[in-house]
Amino acid sequence: MKIKQTLKRIFLGLLVVIAIIAALITIEILGGQPMGLFSGSRPDGLGFNNGQFKPPTWKPNTVSSTVEKSDALHYIEPVSFSGDATGAWKKWVGVVKSQSGATVVTDNGNYLYAEFKTPKMGFVDDVEAALDAKANVIHVRSASRLGVRDFDANRKRIEAIRAAFAK
Repeated sequence: MKIKQTLKRIFLGLLVVIAIIAALITIEILGGQPMGLFSGSRPDGLGFNNGQFKPPTWKPNTVSSTVEKSDALHYIEPVSFSGDATGAWKKWVGVVKSQSGATVVTDNGNYLYAEFKTPKMGFVDDVEAALDAKANVIHVRSASRLGVRDFDANRKRIEAIRAAFAK
């Protein structure tokens, strides 16, 4: 009899935990303003220093134009432009701001840092860009905060921004 009561209490306790988790996920998905359960923390070491962004880890969820071209998993071409660098930069910032889920955190005229949040689950990716006026390119980096694989989401994001910038 005592074993049955103990098992019943354990079962009810597990049901309560499952209900709480389900409620949090429901709020995250449907609540309009995600609570950030899947946002992760802003990474250290962001910025453009000595012509380089923070190097990617082994994970295939980051692309960068400042890694070696031989690193096919992480390398992406920088974005080329012609003409006035200041005008190109302003256009770049406008295109980034117009993207779904984008929040520009830093824009100092030659370096941009933006966070991209997915609408339902609130995953956050970090996107950086740096103007190289001498080479007529904008270097780019896009990285997932959480997880290992991103199913090419960061590469697709940069290519979508590149395409919008080219118009």
